[in-house]
Amino acid sequence: MKRRWTYWLLMVAVGVVLAACASIGSPEGGPRDYIPPQVMKTSPEPNSLNFKGNKVEITFDEIVNLKDQQKKVIISPAPKTQPLIRTVGKKVTVEFRDPLEENTTYVIDFSNAIEDNNESNQLDGYTFAFSTGETIDTLAVSGIVLRANDLEPMQHVIVGIHSNLDDSAFTSLPLERVCRTNDKGMFTLRNIKPGTYHVFALNDVDGDYRMARTEDIAFLDELVVPTTSEFTSQDTIFTYDRRIDTVMEATHTLYLPNDLLLCMFNENYRSQYVKQTSRPEANKLFMLFGAPSDSLPELDVIKPAEHSDDWFRVERTPANDSIFYWITDSALIKTDTIIAAMTYQRIIDNDELEQVTDTIRFGWRKSNSQIKEEEKKQKERDERAKRLAQLLEKQENAASQGKELNEGELEELKELQRPDPDAHPTVKMDLAKSGTIDVGDSIILKFDAPIAHIDPKGVHLDIKRDTLWAPLITAGTLRPVDDCNPMRYWLPFTMMPDSVYRLTIDSAAVTSVYGLPNAPLKKDLKVNGLEEYANVYFSVNVKDSAFVELLGSGEKVERTVAVKNGAFEILNVKPGSYYMRITLDSNGNGKWDTGNYLNHLQPEEVYYYPKKLTLRRNWDLDERWNIYETALDLQKHVDIKRNKPEQAKNKVEKKTDKTSEDEDEENEFGTGITNSYTGDKYNDSKRNRLGRVR
Repeated sequence: MKRRWTYWLLMVAVGVVLAACASIGSPEGGPRDYIPPQVMKTSPEPNSLNFKGNKVEITFDEIVNLKDQQKKVIISPAPKTQPLIRTVGKKVTVEFRDPLEENTTYVIDFSNAIEDNNESNQLDGYTFAFSTGETIDTLAVSGIVLRANDLEPMQHVIVGIHSNLDDSAFTSLPLERVCRTNDKGMFTLRNIKPGTYHVFALNDVDGDYRMARTEDIAFLDELVVPTTSEFTSQDTIFTYDRRIDTVMEATHTLYLPNDLLLCMFNENYRSQYVKQTSRPEANKLFMLFGAPSDSLPELDVIKPAEHSDDWFRVERTPANDSIFYWITDSALIKTDTIIAAMTYQRIIDNDELEQVTDTIRFGWRKSNSQIKEEEKKQKERDERAKRLAQLLEKQENAASQGKELNEGELEELKELQRPDPDAHPTVKMDLAKSGTIDVGDSIILKFDAPIAHIDPKGVHLDIKRDTLWAPLITAGTLRPVDDCNPMRYWLPFTMMPDSVYRLTIDSAAVTSVYGLPNAPLKKDLKVNGLEEYANVYFSVNVKDSAFVELLGSGEKVERTVAVKNGAFEILNVKPGSYYMRITLDSNGNGKWDTGNYLNHLQPEEVYYYPKKLTLRRNWDLDERWNIYETALDLQKHVDIKRNKPEQAKNKVEKKTDKTSEDEDEENEFGTGITNSYTGDKYNDSKRNRLGRVR
């Protein structure tokens, strides 16, 4: 009996095994591939000498593609004709179409353009070098390129050198050795000859490897001499019980300098000329200039000859490069064609300004849609008048019979008897901000046309005390906000926190330049209490002139305050998340100023507070800020950084709260570059370089 049970159990076990083996399922594909393509062989060999061919072939261990090769791949020295770069299966080929220079080291910098076909794993920072002579250049320099005004990493821009130390070399000669920055703004310029160099960065829009005044550039004030330094590292091998077994030493070569900091800027050079003239409306002339100007052009109407001397009001930008002339002379408004002589400053040879006079023709003709719209409105007015006459006649007949109109007809009659807004036009006005407003805000009025007159007796400001409104005699009259916009006015009155005000403007208290009065206005304004805000107090290690900008999302400037005696305060800030930027305002004009290459003028220095400010209501923040404490390329908070490193679609997600040590570990440069761009970025890095690399 026992044998029989054993037999049956054995048969059941065999059946289960056979069933499992016979089941059909989807085969597993294995773990996802995160390894970039690996170089298997090259022709010629890397760093080979006396190369005589015209084609380089690089074979990988898997099928590869080139991504954005026009933007990322760069060959140095630059050939006159762009080589043919392509992929076929596992092979990348670079075919030169010009004869190669003799006794020259060539470098092909692929950046991260090479990726595998299946998972798009990028081979980052790959370069290939060879020489057409007996020797190959081996020195290298490294660094980073940041945009000067906001510390954004400058991705895929050119960095290059000149051994010709004349200032004109950058503007007249192609860069001798070039590379591109990666997606963190970092660069390594490899295979450099021994010598002394100027180092530049260039957003080379026209592709000629030399500076144009309209392109973004960066330059170092000091000369750079590439060198090497040997250092020794130790690696300890332990036994299984954690005792030291072997200490191994290795000697490495450090390529210096490895901490170059290039701050990129645009000189904002714009040629001064008339870019556009038009007459967008019958009562408006428009002019757009190619560059800012210190003065307005002079405009003299030639035709029609008969017009008033004071025939316009000006609306302009502060830079005087965009100007509207509001025509106030009714005869000119009705004229189809206005011909004017315009005298202005224009750029001529050698960037000099000369005063020229052009004759400008401003034509105006109503469009078909405008004509149709006017005809439609006129038809509506005629039908309205006709219907009103019918109802009045019907009402009169009904009254003679002791009757009245029905309820619907009475409502219609009341509506038709209201003033027609098109028949009695007014100058339109409204508050720039109404309802609940913040402490420190001003009462600003916007109009739809320039204003000719404001009667101060028709402007009233009352404050609510308990349940009653009390007039404020000290409110004053409306004044222009500035001399750029003749349609914005403000009331010079400081409103108290936690108060309610009422602004009333009587009918016809305001008159536009076209003689139109205003309709009456009544607006209530509630000012928040101080407990609704936060206050920010900072001490900062800045002695000279500087200003701080409080930034919101998208780096929108919310507030700007000056630094005084090494401190600043930003009061009554609405709760939320903010960031801060400080500008060392060397000329004290209250704005960031760009650089100028020919004048050896670097852009004004900018630093970011590295932490996000989370402000709460009824809360004060009191901090100290050392602008040199955090590495410059790590100061800008990731939430507002726009030029972020590229992420492959299959790359494992990494922590966003990396320390500087984490960043150093990810550095792909083989020249020992470090994220240590601290202190005064134009002087401290130069002074401390030797101390940092030891």
